[in-house]
Amino acid sequence: MGNVPDTIQTWQMVQPTTRNKETNEIIPGKIEKKELPVPDLMPQDVLVEVAGCGVCHTDLGYFYDGVPTVSKPPLTLGHEISGTVVAGDDAWIGKEVLIPAVMPCRRCYLCKTGRGNRCLNQKMPGNSIGIYGGFSSHIPVPSIDLCEIKDRGETPLAHLAVVADAATTPFQAAKRADLQIGDNVIVIGIGGVGQYMVQVAKALGAGCVIAVDIDEKRLEQIINYGADVAINATGKGSREISGEIKALRKQKGLPGYGWKIFEVTGSKPGQETALGLLSFTGKLIVVGFGMQKLEYSISRLMAFDAEIIGTWGCLPEYYPQVLGMVLSGKIDMAPFVQTRPMSSISAAFEEAHTKSPDRRIVLVPDF
Repeated sequence: MGNVPDTIQTWQMVQPTTRNKETNEIIPGKIEKKELPVPDLMPQDVLVEVAGCGVCHTDLGYFYDGVPTVSKPPLTLGHEISGTVVAGDDAWIGKEVLIPAVMPCRRCYLCKTGRGNRCLNQKMPGNSIGIYGGFSSHIPVPSIDLCEIKDRGETPLAHLAVVADAATTPFQAAKRADLQIGDNVIVIGIGGVGQYMVQVAKALGAGCVIAVDIDEKRLEQIINYGADVAINATGKGSREISGEIKALRKQKGLPGYGWKIFEVTGSKPGQETALGLLSFTGKLIVVGFGMQKLEYSISRLMAFDAEIIGTWGCLPEYYPQVLGMVLSGKIDMAPFVQTRPMSSISAAFEEAHTKSPDRRIVLVPDF
């Protein structure tokens, strides 16, 4: 047995942000420090001492935007987690691990046919695994899908929390796109997940990778981490961006067909741009989430023989491969991560909600 606590210290979403239907007044959400019981562990469960938990756009959606959670508040958010096993399954005690953001049931038809990332019975920390989440001192989880971290060198364990979602979700997206060596790629939005989407695509052998964003600093940086071309979309519509890319294709002798477009912003402008760029035999992979609605003539898909594909999370089976890409340097994480004490969670949420940070915020327990 490791250092098993008497209780779990946690920062709980007691109340999400809501709006008064009569006055239209915004009622701010509440996050409070709480103590939770350590549950009885089933034979294949473990208790993980949290080293770090990343602040994801999904968490912000739950807290600010009315995106419903499976387990209702009060609920501890957080699903991008690294840590050390301290109790439970003896085979895991003492090991450093990543906890997959989505853990399939391993029994249903979707799991049996390779689509377990979208298993309808999946468990997700900070959403559908009861009241427990990553913004806490410890979390109980099934051991079957844990990804052991070996030989991490000087990389802080807390930093590797980012692999559990921000780096693995792009890998799953690339799989859904059937990304092949030499494929040409456009990534729209190079924030917390898009930065890794560019790196993953290049590491998997993509040809030309075009990064599109409205932040010039990010665009300048991403050129050093896998992007061949950076396009600033500030003040531009989808037609203007499409015209720039068409001119670029002509200049570089690139085809006008077969491009794989990854929309990572989840914003209406980003999605409109992605749809405007989708052309002959292309694929649009929707990675980012937003609540807005768009208009699109789906007959264009027939005319272009094109596809629009959704992607969700990442199969736990892929985690060791992505972790290996990070630890071997094929994916560079250090420039895109920052750590803060978990007690600053409210301020971190507000900052990330106002503007997606250039470096993913990982909260480290300081109870």
